[in-house]
Amino acid sequence: MKCLAMIPARMGSQRLKQKNLRELAGVPLITRAIRKCKAAGVFDEIWVNSEHLAFGEIALAEGVQFHRRPEALGNNQATSEQFVREFLEAHPCEFVVQVHSIAPLLTVQEIVGFVNELKTGNWDCLLSAEPIQIECTYRGQPVNFTFSQKTNSQDLKPVQRISWSITGWRRETYLIAAEAGRCATYVGRIGFFPVNRLAGHVIKTEDDLRMAEALLPLVPGA
Repeated sequence: MKCLAMIPARMGSQRLKQKNLRELAGVPLITRAIRKCKAAGVFDEIWVNSEHLAFGEIALAEGVQFHRRPEALGNNQATSEQFVREFLEAHPCEFVVQVHSIAPLLTVQEIVGFVNELKTGNWDCLLSAEPIQIECTYRGQPVNFTFSQKTNSQDLKPVQRISWSITGWRRETYLIAAEAGRCATYVGRIGFFPVNRLAGHVIKTEDDLRMAEALLPLVPGA
């Protein structure tokens, strides 16, 4: 049951330049992600996936492998479905787990639990999600409560907010969907793995990075 970690990293970014190389507590975001994947001890191989050779040098220094995607899959127009498919076509495995370096508050323990659930839960797609146990609406209509009565928040069914900090797919199911021209991101039997409320904090701006610096001491194992 071969399981690969795949850490995507583009050199270009619109709002925060070279964000994967920005440091959090003195460690570049891409390096933090690599080290957490190594510390988890649940992957057969760990790959950094980028169009830029600078990330290959980092991967080599950290003792993991580097997949150089085509330049065309490193620009702002390239979609995740495109670069995940290109990676999977090149690397036989049963599962791939995408770990985002720009979600640095995901913990090692959550990576371990996620991979174990992916392997044992018979999922084709496993999404990380923050359970939100509060009244939620969509287009003015209740999602997990009713306007006819007031329910205590602790009695509500949680809404699942997908965090994208970590995502897993069964390779075969993903590629079959992609080759058929269907959406491969959400495919087959889909599960949801709960992560801490800060795991979905994504670094896209300078303010996001400052917030992560303030929050990091509050998240052991991140």
